[in-house]
Amino acid sequence: MPGDVNIASVASLLADPTRVSILQALGDGRALPAGELARSSRVNASTASAHLTKLVESGLLFVEKQGRHRYYRLANPAIEQALETLALFAPTFPVHSLRESEAAKAIRAARMCYGHLAGALGVALTQSLVDRQIVVALDEGFLLTDTGKQWLHNFGIDGPFLKKAGPLVAPHHIDWSERRHHLAGALGAALARRLTDLEWVKRAPSSRAIHITENGRKALADKFGLCL
Repeated sequence: MPGDVNIASVASLLADPTRVSILQALGDGRALPAGELARSSRVNASTASAHLTKLVESGLLFVEKQGRHRYYRLANPAIEQALETLALFAPTFPVHSLRESEAAKAIRAARMCYGHLAGALGVALTQSLVDRQIVVALDEGFLLTDTGKQWLHNFGIDGPFLKKAGPLVAPHHIDWSERRHHLAGALGAALARRLTDLEWVKRAPSSRAIHITENGRKALADKFGLCL
């Protein structure tokens, strides 16, 4: 018969900055090769490989083989949510260069949180949906209104989650950089995909940061009243 959960074993994995950096790099839901994870974590290939092996063996990462290449991704979206929660209590790293400063600003401005938008953009977009009564803020998440369902349809968003019987309550996350809720779950992911398809936002090639395009700034101002 198994005993109580061993949280310390997972905590020990997160005590290493390189392993946390790898997990954060995968926090937008993408699967990335070892070489790219090594570069983003600023370690050599052999060091990254050792950390990736530990993360896979612990069940935090899943590895997919495609030919001679291996791609790594988070084993469960809850891992990113756990990291975001821990980030609320964590101090920030000191910034030593202009490059690090710009990267930190980009992450705080807009980033992907396992498929949905976070940062200043995610929080502002969520508040706009509340102000327009597309969703209603509840303690357990955001309730999609009947008006909201029609609005989503008109905006080009559809999916099986909208066809479920009964009220739809989309989960929310506490945003570590804004200290406010942002929309998560299937609805949050669908909204992020729609903004990407419209080319209002685009992903950074080697970061979980999101960049708002010039057309996106105008469209977000017109559609959501956002001045970003």
